[in-house]
Amino acid sequence: MLLLDYQNVLIQSLLTERFSGAPPVSIDQVVSDFDGVTFHLSTPESKSRILISISVKCFNELVRYGAQQVLEREYGPYIVAPESGYDFSVVVDLDSLPEEKEARDDLIRRVSLLKRNAMAAPFERAFDEFARLQEEASKFTSESAPEGVREGGEVMAIHYREEEAIYIKASHDRVTVIFSTVFREETDRIFGKVFLQVLFRNDPPLEIQNVPGLRDSGTGEIGYVTFGQICALPNLTPLLT
Repeated sequence: MLLLDYQNVLIQSLLTERFSGAPPVSIDQVVSDFDGVTFHLSTPESKSRILISISVKCFNELVRYGAQQVLEREYGPYIVAPESGYDFSVVVDLDSLPEEKEARDDLIRRVSLLKRNAMAAPFERAFDEFARLQEEASKFTSESAPEGVREGGEVMAIHYREEEAIYIKASHDRVTVIFSTVFREETDRIFGKVFLQVLFRNDPPLEIQNVPGLRDSGTGEIGYVTFGQICALPNLTPLLT
C-alpha cells in the first residue's frame, strides 16, 4: 500500500534545513505534486526571506468555499501578495523566526501543509453544514422536516484535475464525498470494480446527478467512488422514528 504524507516533504525538508541555523543561501526551486499542484520556493528579495507560493488548478473554487478564510487563519502575518503565476504566497523571514523550537517546528509543519489547508476548506464547510442540519433535523419528524433539511446542503464541486473532481455534500446524518476518476485502461477498470465494488459505479450517484457539467464517456472510462462519513446522531430520534 502506498501511503502519502499530508505535508509536502520537500518543503518540510528545505525549511527544516534553513531553520537549523545554516548560512542563508539563494533558493529557486519548483516543486510539483502528483495532482498537478505546483509550489515555488525562492528568495527574490534576500537570502533570509523565503517566499513560498502555491498554484492550484481549482483555487477559485476553493476560495468560493472558504479557502481564503482558512489560509488567513493558518498563515496570518506570513501572507503576502501572490507571486505572479501563483494563487497564494507566504514569506518566512529567517531573521524573525520564533524563539521556541516547538513554535519553529509548528511553522514548518503549517507551511508544508499549505495544499492540505487550502483543500480542507470545503470539508470544513461541509462539517459545519452537517452540524447545522443535524440541529435542525432534531426538531422534526421525517415527515415534517423542511425540504432543505431532508435534501441537505449544496454539492460543492472541486475540479482538482483536468478530468477529475471531488464532490462534497452535507446531509443531516452524514457528509458524503464522491470522487470522479478516469480509468482509461481496461485493466484499471477491472481493478476498480473488483477492489471498490461497494463504492464504485460508472453512473453519477444520486447526490450529484443534478450537478451541471458531469461527464459520461459512454465507454466506462469515468467512474465514481463514494465515501460517506456517517456521524453520530444522538439528537435525531424524532427524525428516525
